[in-house]
Formats: sequence, C-alpha cells, structure tokens
Amino acid sequence: MIPNHPFSADEHSANASEARPDKPEEACGVFGIYAPEEDVAKLTYFGLYALQHRGQESAGIATFDGKQVHLHKEMGLVSQVFNESILQHLVGQLAVGHTRYSTTGSSRVVNAQPAVVATRLGSLALAHNGNLVNTEELRSELLRRDCNLITTTDSEMIAHAIALEINEGQDWLEGSIRAFHKCLGAFSLTIATPEGIMGVRDPNGIRPLVIGTFGSNPVRYVLASETCGLDIIGAEYLRDVEPGELVWITEEGLASFHWTQKPQRKLCIFEMIYFARPDSIMEGESLYTYRLRLGRRLAEEAPVEADIVIGVPDSGIPAAIGFSQESGIPYAEGLIKNRYVGRTFIQPTQKMREAGIRMKLNPLKDVLAGKRIVIVDDSIVRGTTSRKLVKALRDAGATEVHMRISSPPVTHPCFYGIDTDSQDQLIAATKSVEEIAKQIDVDSLAYLSWEGMLKATGEDPNSFCSACFTGDYPIPVPEMVKRSKLMLEKVAI
Repeated sequence: MIPNHPFSADEHSANASEARPDKPEEACGVFGIYAPEEDVAKLTYFGLYALQHRGQESAGIATFDGKQVHLHKEMGLVSQVFNESILQHLVGQLAVGHTRYSTTGSSRVVNAQPAVVATRLGSLALAHNGNLVNTEELRSELLRRDCNLITTTDSEMIAHAIALEINEGQDWLEGSIRAFHKCLGAFSLTIATPEGIMGVRDPNGIRPLVIGTFGSNPVRYVLASETCGLDIIGAEYLRDVEPGELVWITEEGLASFHWTQKPQRKLCIFEMIYFARPDSIMEGESLYTYRLRLGRRLAEEAPVEADIVIGVPDSGIPAAIGFSQESGIPYAEGLIKNRYVGRTFIQPTQKMREAGIRMKLNPLKDVLAGKRIVIVDDSIVRGTTSRKLVKALRDAGATEVHMRISSPPVTHPCFYGIDTDSQDQLIAATKSVEEIAKQIDVDSLAYLSWEGMLKATGEDPNSFCSACFTGDYPIPVPEMVKRSKLMLEKVAI
C-alpha cells in the first residue's frame, strides 16, 4: 500500500519531520459490497465515511455495471472527494472503496486507490490494507513480464500480478490465488470484478477484514476493515474473513476458499489498542471494553497517588477511565480536542510557537490547577507530543504530572502497513523509561507490560503480532526493506 523506496529530497518540506504526527498511523481502510438493485456507490460512501479514521489523505470508489467499471478517486477526506453528482455516476451492482493514509512524500493522487487494471475477463479494482515485504522481487518479476506499472505502490503490483495470471488463461479465483502465493507480507483486500467481489486476508491475518449481511431474498454481502463500516449502513456482522481465506461473493452467494495450507493468526495488537474505532467489535466485544481493561491493568501494575486521572483525547480516554475505575482516583476531562483539525503542513511562526500554539489539544486550567495529575495515553513514539502536553499541563497549574501508557514501549518499526518511524527515531529504542520521563518532564512514567497487554485480550497471546514492542516479526523482513525505511526517514528529516 505504501511506496517501498525513498523519495527525492525535494518532495519533502524542511519541516516534514516536525509535521509528522507523533503516533503510529494506520495505512488505510477498505470496503466492498455486492448488492444488485441497491445504490452501491452511496452505501460504499457511507462505509468509507465510517472508516475515515483509517486514512485521511485520499479516498476512492470503483463500481461495476456488468463489465463497465466506473472509478472516482481523489486526494482529501471522503466528504471532500465525493458529492451527490459524482455518486450518481458511479452506477453498478457491486463496488469497492478505499481510504488512504500515506507516508510523507507519497501523498499523490496517482497512488490513491482502488487500483484498476484491465484483464482478458474485464477489469479488476483492488483496495488494499497492509504492506508487502517482497516488493522488489515482485516488481522485478512484473517488469520482466512487461507489466506497465504506473505507481510505486505494492497495491498496484498485487493487481497486476492477478491480471497476469488471468491473461495467461486462469479464471478469477485460480488467477487470484496464484498471485497471492507470490505476495509476502500483510494484505487485507477487497477486489471487484465483473462477476463478483473478493475479500482476502494474508496467511497471518495481520490487518482486519469482516463480513456483514443485510436484506433478504437475496441476502446482500458487505466487506469492511471494521464492524463500524457495517453498522453505518445497517448491515449485521456475520464473521471475520479468516487468515489465509478468500471469500468470493457473486449472484450465487458467498463461497469460501482457504488458499494457504498453514495459516497462523497474527492480528496486529495495535488495531486493538489504538487504530480501530472503539465501537468496532473484535474478539466478540467492543474495543472500548478491551481498552478499559488495559487501563485497569495499568492501574494495577503502576499505581500512583494523584488527585485526578485524565486521558489524551480520543484514543487515551477509555484506558484513562479504566485506570480511574481500578485506582479509585476520579476521572476528569482535562484536555479538550479540536476535532476539526486534520493534518497540516503549514508551520506556525516562531512567535506563535513561543505563545504556545495549541491547534489540537487545549488544557482546562480550572480543572488542572493545583492538582496532581495522572495522564493516560495509548503510546509514546518519538515523545515530541508528550513533552508538549506535559508542558501545557504544568502551565495550566498542575503540581505533579504522572504519565501512564496503556501499551509497552514501542521499540521497533512496523513493516506491515503502519507508518512508524525508523528505529533510531523511536524514543524507547534509544532511551530507558527513566530517561524518557526526564526528557518529557514528568514526575513519573510507566508503561503497561507486554504480558499485561496480551492477557487483557482474553485470547491466545500467540495469535497477535506485537513486533513493534518486541522485534519478533512473524513474517521475515528483508534487510533491504529495513534499510529503505531508515533511508526514507533520513530524507524526510
């Protein structure tokens, strides 16, 4: 999904590193629907609207009316990219959609999805969540077979790999399965064809994908990255697409194919901690409930004497409430978030910085003044935001600031579809907890243990990928791919 080679320096502003959010960023959200006689474009629009948190830089929808494909994609939020007039021209019986987050330098409309590629059986439209780790080998094979690659994304490579198999005589299913066997890494896909749509997960199921239904006689099927994408259109959750599974949805209904012999579930644990919406269901419960448990366990592992507990909006709030419930320390809103601020590359002036510009979070002075504060967040990546937050709390009159993090220290980059810094930019990879506490100027700092994080899931701890905390990557990452992330980071800085 993300381009896998560094961009030239002139594609980055001098302040690119400062402009980067101090959080891991999700790569994208995917959606698919098979619903003849329904307005599939509008349903897809609302599905993407619910998945907007998974990517805010571009959005796209492709619909199929028989063999005729209709596509619209552009930079911007879902509500900016589409309007009633555009949606009316996206006619058909089935659709796939995509919301994208990209790394600095790759925010271009040419990389927006879905990726559409022609085949002998008609076009296919592919939306991808995740990242491959064998892109160089796959790209070389595609170029050797005379593929016309327009972008640098691994998503387009997957689409072309399928097209090659189709053009050599395979049908949609066999051609797609052959192509998937050439893809190493994380991929959850929705793929539209003239005959139907596919939902696919890699053998480890690192990124999520769910199936929903609505209507009757016949039943309509929906695919989405999260259950919140089903809820918004009134679809009922049926089940997850399993690791290593392909579901094929046509006029005959839903068929399932397990295309790999040894699936081993490794769902990204950060989906549960941070990425997915708190109202989405994973492991049979809302992620809000899981995040409450993280906060309760954090209070057990790292108690502290304080007057109030506050959370960093929005992702730190459920854990902060759990911490309050377990510790008995009252919960309060101490930070107000401006929810209408997106990413901006317009840098404030030095005078504005000195005045303490707070574009996204502003402290409530009358709540914080004279209080010993516990502030709960889901993660610390570089520490830049944490340091600014702590300063803002102290400026508002907090007498003590104790930070609690509802996940372990992030010490390793992700190569499976999350935009994280290179390892030398991750504060916990180069500093001890005590050194981090000193750098961000808190009275105390504690992280949730790795064991506590996994135990709170209530599931087999071996069924999650937690490589960003341990460096234990379930899919081997070539050294060249690791170096490319480091090079990209240096160019951005």
